[in-house]
Amino acid sequence: MADVDIRVEGHAGRITLNRPQALNALTHDICTQISDALHRWVTDDAVALVILDAVGTRAFCAGGDIAQIHAAGSAGDFDTARAFWRDEYALNLYLSTYPKPIVSMMQGYVMGGGVGLGCHVRHRVVGESTRISMPECAIGLIPDVGGTYLLARAPGQMGLYLGLTGARMGPGDAIWCGFADHFIPEIAWPGVTAALCETGRLDALYARLTVPPHAQLGDIARTVDAAFSAASVTEVMAELDLNAEDWAVTAHKALQHNSPLSTSLTRAMITARPTTLAAALRQEYRATHRLVKEGDLLEGIRAQIIEKDRSPRWRHGAPYNVTEAEVDAVLAPLGPDELVLTV
Repeated sequence: MADVDIRVEGHAGRITLNRPQALNALTHDICTQISDALHRWVTDDAVALVILDAVGTRAFCAGGDIAQIHAAGSAGDFDTARAFWRDEYALNLYLSTYPKPIVSMMQGYVMGGGVGLGCHVRHRVVGESTRISMPECAIGLIPDVGGTYLLARAPGQMGLYLGLTGARMGPGDAIWCGFADHFIPEIAWPGVTAALCETGRLDALYARLTVPPHAQLGDIARTVDAAFSAASVTEVMAELDLNAEDWAVTAHKALQHNSPLSTSLTRAMITARPTTLAAALRQEYRATHRLVKEGDLLEGIRAQIIEKDRSPRWRHGAPYNVTEAEVDAVLAPLGPDELVLTV
């Protein structure tokens, strides 16, 4: 079976991720196929809308296939990852500007690259099982695929909390934080999908909308804002160390474990509040382009995914060892290697 099932059903273009055994992780080839289909359908009058979904109950998409990135990078090939990110980020932007309605149906884990695929379209549906997160700091990367753009627009300091710690959002949280639009019970998804295909109209979607579950993150928003308003990651950790609430203890542990360089970069990128998705993607590419060779990414993937010893050896022992000059250097323009985005 193909890793992505692309077809036209009735009035709908259908894009279904089909790697359930790999939690529907994205590959470069999958991104290319999706982009090609979208460009083909944009002038096809038979396609009124697009439905983006995935096979399996565990995940819509748990991110990019980082094992491939590790294999190439460990052999000294950094261009493979960079080429993937260039095309993936271009797809992220195209999804956000697509002239026809795109409906993403996001069950289970939606992480990293899955956010870039499903959370920039116009009609983002979540269900009971949805768990959205940006856990890149745990592998020595930064929240990319436009993640810094979304996180910067979450309420208060919630984007910093989510981006630095990789905390997960349930369906109510995802809508409250701006990562999703609609809640529909998952038992109704097959009927909604069939009706969208049959009619090519969004009425079928709106007819099944349900009040989303309570946004639990709202309950801790005040104390999150207080802690994550601190002027550095080190100071955030000090604030969290004074808080005995479960969420704060878990957040502190995450910051102790995550890459100091990644958390420092992520804080800088989110607090800069990129004005457009394209600007965020260009800045993210500067970071990922460098981190695959000069940062913690390969070591983070080794520790978390390849050898799974969960004991990464980061280049900096703690966030206070990361200087502003180092952050600025990672985010500096790339010259001829800058990401060029066209819609």
